[in-house]
Amino acid sequence: MASKKKGSATRALVVEDIKVDCVILLRMLRKLNCEATVAHNGKEAVDLFLEGKTFDIKPDKDMPLMTGPEAVTKIRSMGATEVKMVGVSADFGGMEAFMRAGADMFVPKSMKFETLDSALQEVFGKKNMSG
Repeated sequence: MASKKKGSATRALVVEDIKVDCVILLRMLRKLNCEATVAHNGKEAVDLFLEGKTFDIKPDKDMPLMTGPEAVTKIRSMGATEVKMVGVSADFGGMEAFMRAGADMFVPKSMKFETLDSALQEVFGKKNMSG
């Protein structure tokens, strides 16, 4: 496992309303040395940004109160242009919706560990996040 320098971990905000998917994604992110916080819908994610919290965000597409693409659009409009956003969905139109909203990348569900690892490496330009 790669040695983790203090403050160097990627801070992920997992925006997911399905508990099983959330648990699986959290486990994968921990293996990739990411610190993860959970929001259960897009509105909770936007509220965290309004409170001044910063993350590298991973929203799901279809959620109650506010969808993932809506949250991406709102957070981008708040000036968070440097935040890396990876959309996740099993929905056929998910990629188009997230990319149109301003996401940096899209990963289809159900994702494998290797897919998540390579997506994060591409988005953040890091090599060997998993060690």
